[in-house]
Amino acid sequence: MKEASAPPAPGSRVYLMLLTVAAALGGLLFGYDTAVISGAVGFLQKHFELGASLKGWAASSALVGCIVGAMAGGPLSDRFGRKKMLVLCAVLFALSGIGSALPATLTHFVWARFVGGFAIGAVSVLSPLYIAEIAPEKIRGRLVSLYQLAIVVGILGVFFVNMLIQRLGDEAWNVAYGWRWMMGSLTLPSAVFGLLLLPIPESPRWLMKMGRRAEAEEVLVRVGGAEAAAREMRQIEESLTQEEGKFSELFHGGYRRALMIGVVLAVVCQFSGINAIMYYAPEIFKSVGVGRDAAFTQTVSIGLVNLLFTFVAIWLVDLAGRKALLIAGSIVQVIALIGVGVMFSNGNNGLWLLAFIVLFTGSFAAAMGPIPWIVISEIFPTKIRGQAMSVAVLVLWTSCYIVSQTFPMLVEAIGNAKTFWIYAACSFAGLIFVTLAVPETKGKTLEEIEQYWQRKS
Repeated sequence: MKEASAPPAPGSRVYLMLLTVAAALGGLLFGYDTAVISGAVGFLQKHFELGASLKGWAASSALVGCIVGAMAGGPLSDRFGRKKMLVLCAVLFALSGIGSALPATLTHFVWARFVGGFAIGAVSVLSPLYIAEIAPEKIRGRLVSLYQLAIVVGILGVFFVNMLIQRLGDEAWNVAYGWRWMMGSLTLPSAVFGLLLLPIPESPRWLMKMGRRAEAEEVLVRVGGAEAAAREMRQIEESLTQEEGKFSELFHGGYRRALMIGVVLAVVCQFSGINAIMYYAPEIFKSVGVGRDAAFTQTVSIGLVNLLFTFVAIWLVDLAGRKALLIAGSIVQVIALIGVGVMFSNGNNGLWLLAFIVLFTGSFAAAMGPIPWIVISEIFPTKIRGQAMSVAVLVLWTSCYIVSQTFPMLVEAIGNAKTFWIYAACSFAGLIFVTLAVPETKGKTLEEIEQYWQRKS
């Protein structure tokens, strides 16, 4: 009598989580490095005696590097691999932390921030891309959400670090030294990120693309088991039998619609004004009469809400779906931004202002914060995914730069209330776009999503 064959061994969820966490820590550095400026910019402004436009430039200069990093990250990862580029980003983060803590002039500071910005822009492509390419389709949304979770952990962490550092001395000490310690604190988490990246393997889809089939299969077996690995190998091979992707393909057929969705989501998530809050929160609170320490404490509370509601996104993204979360979150976001403007208009600078800012932050963290990253990492075909993600993330960082650079100038020109009403209008436009144009990708493999766009061609 023939013995029944043993069922195929399942993959290791522990191994999958280790790879995901290592890659997602790029998001922690992303959040830490972008938000560290929130505590430093007021003291930096006094140290270098900056006006509104140069204050905006000091806060947003890293975002110019982000734009370049987003442009270069995808193509470089397509050529050299996701892992190698992530390791390079860790090195650049550390160098930026050291350089931005020790500038003699604003120009030196800007160049150091540019280096860190390049790493942020590249990692904003590479971390979600790596996670999407190793994750099983049933939990891919949840795992890519861990990248967004890492971003908000980094933001909360640096808000807390900034608060502690500013308490070490008086205003004069912070103007002379405090902001330097804030900027330099980036170096330690950068080193940890680099060390954790060293043992992880390359993305199996990139390995297949490079013809390294055995290595790709080994990773997929460890992640999902032999049966799932065999199925994914067949799907990846089928998608890679097509001609090597060209940049021009992004502008034809169904892929053009995918590109439009990625680009518009990138714009509306930033034009909501989230980084006006994340980069300038202490300055916003100080501008309405809140004391220095209370302003930093309220900023930490915003970071905490940002973190808590990111867990809501992780919980719901593979249950409710991407589109439903985006619609619900955008509705609350519009209401909250209108409320922030009303509070500024009425001169209400107390708890109601903080409450509406917290409501906006929570709604963003549960939807428009993480979901665009997930959708952008899913909707493009394997052969051009790196290039396509670079375009979408390039637009995202350009939009982020515009918001960060113009916020101090808008506030000076038209006031806080009208500035936040502009952000509310942009959020409403995003709500309409999501409702009409964004498809649901929940539960679909990357190859099934690719076939969907081919049918749309």
